[in-house]
Amino acid sequence: MKKKLLSMLALVLTASLVLAACGDDDVDISNLQMGTGSTGGTYYPLGGEMATVINNNIEGYEDFDLSAVSSGASVENLSEIAQGNFALGMTVHLPAVDALTGDGDFEGVEIENFGFMGHIYPEVMQIVTPANSGVETIADLAGKNVAIGPPGSGTQAAAKLILEAYGLEDGDYNAFEEGFGDAAGRIQDGNLDASFGLLGLPAGSIDELALQRDVRLIPITAEGLQYIEANSGYGALTIPADSYDFLEEDVQAITAYAVLVGSTDLIDEDLGYAITKALFENSDQISHSQGANLTKENALLGSEGLPIHPGAARYFEEAGIQ
Repeated sequence: MKKKLLSMLALVLTASLVLAACGDDDVDISNLQMGTGSTGGTYYPLGGEMATVINNNIEGYEDFDLSAVSSGASVENLSEIAQGNFALGMTVHLPAVDALTGDGDFEGVEIENFGFMGHIYPEVMQIVTPANSGVETIADLAGKNVAIGPPGSGTQAAAKLILEAYGLEDGDYNAFEEGFGDAAGRIQDGNLDASFGLLGLPAGSIDELALQRDVRLIPITAEGLQYIEANSGYGALTIPADSYDFLEEDVQAITAYAVLVGSTDLIDEDLGYAITKALFENSDQISHSQGANLTKENALLGSEGLPIHPGAARYFEEAGIQ
C-alpha cells in the first residue's frame, strides 16, 4: 500500500502546478466529485445524500453538479484531492492530519492543498465476529481470517493499530482488504472470523448482518486501549448495550471524527462558502441516521490540527460558529 500511495502521490507536485497555472476560472464546476468510501460502509450512502443536499441548495452556481463516488475512503480521498481529481472528500480527521505532516500512510509526502469544511459524524470502530466463532478477544484473531478494511481507509489504519496493541503484525492473521459490505457477506457465509468497521453508531449494515446471522462485537480491553491512546489520536468510547438488539452488555471501543475536506485548488473561497452553507443550512434534509450529527453545533469537531478552507471559514464566522 505504501509503495502504491507514494507512486500515486509522485504526481502531486506536477498536478498542483498545473492547477495553479490554470486558475479557478478553468475548473469545471459541472463535473465535480466527492470521494466517499466503500458501498457497504457509512461514507457512501451518507455522502450520496450530502451531495444531493448541496446540489439542491447551493446558491449562485447554476452549472454546479457534485457527484458522490465510491472509493477506498480516507487516504485515497486525500490522495485524489492532492492530484486534483476530487474536489471534496470524506475522511477520518487523523489521516487528514497525517497528510499535512507527512506521517502515517503519508510518510514522506505532505499534502497541503485541502482545508477542513466541517464535521460529519463520530466514527466508532466496531469489530464483528460470528457468535459461534470462539473469538473472545483481539488476541484470538491470530491465524484467523480478518477483514481489516480497504487499502487507504481509516478502518484499515485503525484495525492494524488495534491488532498491534495485541502483538499481532502483518502475517499473523489472514487479512482481507475489503469494505464492510463485502466482509459482512463473508461473515454470513461462514468464511470470515471477524471484520473491522469504522462506522457510524448504530450501523445499519451491522443491523442487516445480524438479521442473517448471530454475531457479537469484540471489545477492546483496558490494556489495548492504553496502547492505542498512547500511539494515536483515537479516544475511548463505550458502545451502549441498547445500540443493537443482539448486544447484552456495553462494549468498549474507540472513536474518531469523520470530517469533510475540500480542495483549495478546485474550490475557491466563494464556492467553498456556498458549498458549506448549502450543507449546514439544509442538513435536516438528510435522511441517513448519521445526518443528525451534521449540525452547526458540531461543525468544528475534528478540526484541530487542520487548516480550515477559506470558504468554510467565512461561513462559520457568518453563522457564529467560530
